[in-house]
Amino acid sequence: MTEPEPQPARRMAMEEKFPRGLWVRLIVYVAVGHLFAGFVYLLFVLGGQNQ
Repeated sequence: MTEPEPQPARRMAMEEKFPRGLWVRLIVYVAVGHLFAGFVYLLFVLGGQNQ
């Protein structure tokens, strides 16, 4: 059987990873930001056609 890792090595490995909640928020913010940018772009395109 394999021996468990020493505690300091496990703690260091955990500190190098980002928390799961941070990844979820990052993905949501990026997705919402792109949707908002696409909506603003659509407004400019549709507004430019009416001139």
